[in-house]
Amino acid sequence: MATVSVLNMAGQEVGTLELNDAVFAAPVNEHLVHLAVVSQLASKRQGTQSTKTRSEVRGGGRKPWRQKGTGHARQGSIRAPQWTGGGVVFAPKPRDYSVKMNKKEKRAALKSVLTAKVNENKFVVIDDIKVDEIKTKTVVAMLDAVKANKALVVMAEKNDNVIKSARNIPTVKTALVDTINVYDILKYDTVVASKAAVEKIQEVYA
Repeated sequence: MATVSVLNMAGQEVGTLELNDAVFAAPVNEHLVHLAVVSQLASKRQGTQSTKTRSEVRGGGRKPWRQKGTGHARQGSIRAPQWTGGGVVFAPKPRDYSVKMNKKEKRAALKSVLTAKVNENKFVVIDDIKVDEIKTKTVVAMLDAVKANKALVVMAEKNDNVIKSARNIPTVKTALVDTINVYDILKYDTVVASKAAVEKIQEVYA
């Protein structure tokens, strides 16, 4: 089992924690990680765009001019795509962009990125992330102490003081154990998790 140092909010080592190999030493599957990111970003797309084809544009029921003898090219409708105000040739229509992933694949992808963060020494464990009052300066000081500027702060339970103290920092995002995802872990350089959050992750994903 891998062992990581447990720090306090001042960046001082106060102990160690053994990490479960089933979660933090899992095989890194790059294909599943890529699929998870694609799936998550695709799910954010609304897919509500819609443009009219030539059959849906109003008007154009009459032939603009006779077939022959005018000197013009033959035309059947003023709503054909080459006309101003005409329909769109391959008009975008509402569709579902979501990419399906099985539960086992999602879990494997999450374990892969958590393992990668541990291997890169970008996984920091804090004994207890506690903020007595809403103060951004407190969270900034903690992250500076553990040398984590662009960080995903993971908590075991919702703490409004921590969430509100961190939300003004553009390079920091807070998350609970049940809301962590592959995209956020990859997006932020360092994962800063409370000791309770790490234990909960091991319970859920081991």
